[in-house]
Parts: sequence; structure tokens; C-alpha cells
Amino acid sequence: MTATPEAWPRPYWQPSDETIVLHFYVFGRFAEDLAIPAARYASQGLPEGVALQRFRHDALRGWEGYPLKGALGEVLKEDAPAAFEQARTAPDVLVVRGELPDRGDLDYLRDTLGVLAGLLDVGGDAILDPQILTLFDADAWRRHYLVPGGAPPRHHVLILRNEDKEEGRATIHTRGLRKFGRPDLSMRHVPDAHAGQAGMLCERLVELQALGARFAEGQPLEVEGLPGELVAHPAGSFDDPRFNNTHVAFDWPV
Repeated sequence: MTATPEAWPRPYWQPSDETIVLHFYVFGRFAEDLAIPAARYASQGLPEGVALQRFRHDALRGWEGYPLKGALGEVLKEDAPAAFEQARTAPDVLVVRGELPDRGDLDYLRDTLGVLAGLLDVGGDAILDPQILTLFDADAWRRHYLVPGGAPPRHHVLILRNEDKEEGRATIHTRGLRKFGRPDLSMRHVPDAHAGQAGMLCERLVELQALGARFAEGQPLEVEGLPGELVAHPAGSFDDPRFNNTHVAFDWPV
């Protein structure tokens, strides 16, 4: 059965020179003549600029960037032990990765997710999304992403809390917005009592950016209940390990 693709628009899209980055690992056992039933999930196949590479798992274990070892491996093992064991013992690894220019729709994401869903139907056991430091078993991935009309942008992004240097305050920030060709978000110096509010605000801003919005230097943002404005300050680089991306910083008003 073939599903008809529906457009995934970006109604707030503002053109930029940003680059969309997609990166996934699929662990499992796959036939030599791999046929991916992506059309079942309304996918037209991987978009131009995104490629699938196939590896025997043993050939990757000694690779410096192998994701199941080191600090990332420890995080994945602790967060999802069953999925980690499935991934660790899988004989094959498929790497789906690519970069695309910013664009006014999310059809590229729809098509890539459809390919990943198809891979779970033909031997995939677990999918790693290194941009959000998350490893899913097949059932968890389907629940998270196979949502009618497309999973909400929040599902594609991680929201984290880090202690601030100042006692009683924290930084609330995101990871994963490179999938949308947008910088991540950083709410700095947030009082502990406002951490939940900052997290919900991040969710709203994630959706705005995923749907195409951008924040310029000095752009004010009024938030109900705060004593002052939040002001956008684009900053950072792709080498920043907290984000693996550039980011837009907002200082929480005192």
C-alpha cells in the first residue's frame, strides 16, 4: 500500500544561508538486496543531498566517531539500555546523512523519516539520532515520529537544563534545530522558579523556527509575566559541544 505524500509547509519561512543537517544511524540486520518500502510512509525517497551508506558493524567499532563508545555511548546505555544492547549486537549499520540548503518546506524531513520507517520494516532494530543524543528501539521510534500529519517539531529537538554559575539559576537550551537549518536556543540566567516557563517558551520558539522563522540580533521578544523583554543575540559556532550548532541566546530579565 502506498500513501500519498502531503506537503509539510513552513508558513513562517524567511530565507537564510543556513544549512540543514540530517544524521541518523540505523542498527539491524539487512538483506543484501535492500529494498526500502518508503512509499508506504508517504516518502519519495531520500532527498537530494542525503545519502545512505551501509557498513558491517564490526568495521565501525574502531572508528574515532563511533557513537556507541565514549561519553555518548555511556549516555545512550544509561538512557535506553535495551535499545543500546540491540544496537550493540546488530551486525549491520546504515548511516543516513546529508546537508541541504535552507528551504520553504519540510518535505525533505517527511521523506527522510519515511525512509527510516521503511528501514525498521526490513530489519532495523534501533535508530540513533546523535543530534538529540537519543537512541530509540523500533517501537519507541514509531511512537515518537509516526504521528498523523507529522510529529510536532518538539519531538525532533532536545531541551536541556544546565546549572548556571550563579546559584539558583540555570541555562535552558536546545539541541537538534540543525535539522531545520536554524540555530538552537539558549535561555541564560533563568531562576530555578522559572525553569518550567523557560522550557515551555523554548518549545514555542522551536516550533516557530522549525516552521521557518528567524531571530535577528537585537530582536525583542515580549513574554507575558516577565518583568522585561527577552532580546535575541545570535552567537556560537558549530564546534560548540553544548549545541553542535550555532545558537540564539536570550538573557532572562531580572
